[in-house]
Amino acid sequence: MSNFWKVYAIKYADRNTRTRADSFIFDDHPAAKHGMDYFVWLLTNGSQSILVDTGYDSAEANRRDRPILRDPSKALEVMNVDATKIDTVIITHLHYDHAGGLDRYPNATFHLQAAEMAFATGPCMCHDTLRMPFTADHVCEMVQHVYSGRVVFHDGSAEVTPGVRVHCVGGHSRGLQVVEVDTEDGPLCLASDAAHYYENFLLRKPFPIVENVETMIAGYDTLYQLGGTQGRIIPGHDPLVTTHYPKVGQSGFVWRLDKGPEKPF
Repeated sequence: MSNFWKVYAIKYADRNTRTRADSFIFDDHPAAKHGMDYFVWLLTNGSQSILVDTGYDSAEANRRDRPILRDPSKALEVMNVDATKIDTVIITHLHYDHAGGLDRYPNATFHLQAAEMAFATGPCMCHDTLRMPFTADHVCEMVQHVYSGRVVFHDGSAEVTPGVRVHCVGGHSRGLQVVEVDTEDGPLCLASDAAHYYENFLLRKPFPIVENVETMIAGYDTLYQLGGTQGRIIPGHDPLVTTHYPKVGQSGFVWRLDKGPEKPF
């Protein structure tokens, strides 16, 4: 088993009715259109597959009127990965678009920050603004997995398996964790929603859905510490990922990340 991993972004939805006001605090052009892509990430080392986040399913898409292009668990099939056989899933945080469809992974152990579970089940959820990105059914399903022994909690930085580490950065959600991956071409940082877009961390412009602005901005420094360069930091929702990294296969919705971008940003 290699400690070096290949890393893939798998797109399952997009939302192109947004504006820059939805993406950045204090933007100079808040009314300009600004699209968003939705991904899950697959790590493989030749003998094991790890999924980072699970996206959301068609039922959640209907509830929120945010259609999906494909079920994330079915999308894995183009990579010859059977969702029912995945044994390790890293959940970066419990927002609806990162922690839905957990039932698709019946043999998985879920890796989560303890701070995120406390946040999603605590008094902060009495506030509409903080509760909005969460779906109660997703959170309750994760609680059920805790009781069935299928959740591993982390408190800060931890190794999930050789070559894959998580680090709590908070900001967007209190227990948000990013994923550091060892690849043949050096370390790679899956930022998830620690940076929705490249602009968030390059220009230090916070995303509007935020639990703690100071913590969010400090998290941008952590991304650089883990990834090293811009091309080794992968934001959670930026369509630029689909234009700068090489496509995989003929599906049109998978990109390889560990080799770095094909062209400069």
